[in-house]
Amino acid sequence: MIKLMELEWRKLERKKVIGELIIYWAILTFLPTFFLKVVFADLPTADFNQSYSNAMALMLPIQMGFVMFGASLINHVFIEEYKNKTIALSFGYPISRKRLVTAKAMFIVSAVFICTVISFALAGIATYALDRALGVIAGEPSLADIAVYAFRAIIHSLVVALASLIPLFCFGLWRRAVVPTVIFAVAIIQLPTLLGLIQISVNPDAMYATLSLLGLVSAYLSVLTANTLGDL
Repeated sequence: MIKLMELEWRKLERKKVIGELIIYWAILTFLPTFFLKVVFADLPTADFNQSYSNAMALMLPIQMGFVMFGASLINHVFIEEYKNKTIALSFGYPISRKRLVTAKAMFIVSAVFICTVISFALAGIATYALDRALGVIAGEPSLADIAVYAFRAIIHSLVVALASLIPLFCFGLWRRAVVPTVIFAVAIIQLPTLLGLIQISVNPDAMYATLSLLGLVSAYLSVLTANTLGDL
């Protein structure tokens, strides 16, 4: 399975993917400070600036942006291969289609997870450094704050990685459509805002658990139907 995942990496247009990844890192690294300094600084109802523990409530959801990176990988790993018919080469290997689809899905999850963990680290370091220079957040981070942030970063990165698979079954393997995949990824990222607009109160942890479960279901259905929906 590891060799199949490595093969997916070698087949990618790596310069394009790495360039896209750098853009995500650049934006999401400095976005928390931008929100803390510019957007929420003068809002009396926003208390993200009051402490580092409060700031984490803002910093964690921002990294959901990597769901878009997952949508991009679905496009590269599945949709483009179907459109270019290069996936026929993979189906010619003496390996079952279910195993190939599993390897592709695991590659996407692993890539999104690792990149999101790195993004969390970069965002944490950048936010602390800019706070020292600009005085964005009141107080200093405690060891408990750092430990909680590190723990939540790992858990949240896993949530992002699994949630990025939600469009896989419907739009990656079945419809093979790029635009709906991207739109659906944007909807996942904006889900808390959308729920707020229609005045539905949802526990964040329950929402993230549901998104993770939906990602697993999408991956399971993709593997289960690989022999039928996988036809060119």
